[in-house]
Amino acid sequence: MENLKWSYSKLKDYINCPKQYNAIHVSKEYPKQMTAEMSYGNKVHKALEDYVKDNTSLPSNYEHYGAQLEPLRVMDGVKYPEYRMGLTFDREPCGFMDKNVWVRGIADLLVIQGTHAFIVDYKTGKIKYADPKQLQLMALMVFEHFPQITVVDGGLLFVAHKQFITEEYKVEDKDELWNDFEPDLMRMSVSYENDTWQANPSGLCGWCPVRTCEFHKER
Repeated sequence: MENLKWSYSKLKDYINCPKQYNAIHVSKEYPKQMTAEMSYGNKVHKALEDYVKDNTSLPSNYEHYGAQLEPLRVMDGVKYPEYRMGLTFDREPCGFMDKNVWVRGIADLLVIQGTHAFIVDYKTGKIKYADPKQLQLMALMVFEHFPQITVVDGGLLFVAHKQFITEEYKVEDKDELWNDFEPDLMRMSVSYENDTWQANPSGLCGWCPVRTCEFHKER
């Protein structure tokens, strides 16, 4: 696993379908394309970031998100919008683009209050796809980058649905929290070592860009 360079989004891509992961991230036969949903999400993220960080007015079509963001904007503490973190294989903090980086993560908003931290991830999609495990990885990275932190409260803010899904993580649980990622990382490591990428057909095959896959189907 030491030679892997991963993020939670890449690990999730691998879990969903190793064959698609290989075609997009390894062989790059079918590079990831920007979709309309991704473009919209990027624009919303930027607008929310600027509002919380600099009190920049929200564009008119995003003004209705303001009430949800106000508690974050006025929250006490040191705010780090779009905070990039990296860890080495030995879980030592490093730069996001360092050569020895093992895992990368970006917190949409990180707030430090003494020994307490808050991490928030803005979501523009459907709440049924909520995945708090990405907060878990962000919390683990915060514990290493800010050694004084003992508790991290994390939240997925689904702005379009006015829903906030929260989780709490404690520094004494670090080893157990890391263990949750081990099985999937081991599988991913074996795929790299053996250059084997098994297809995982599902209802998502119609959205897959890998047209050469035996399970590909048109929507």
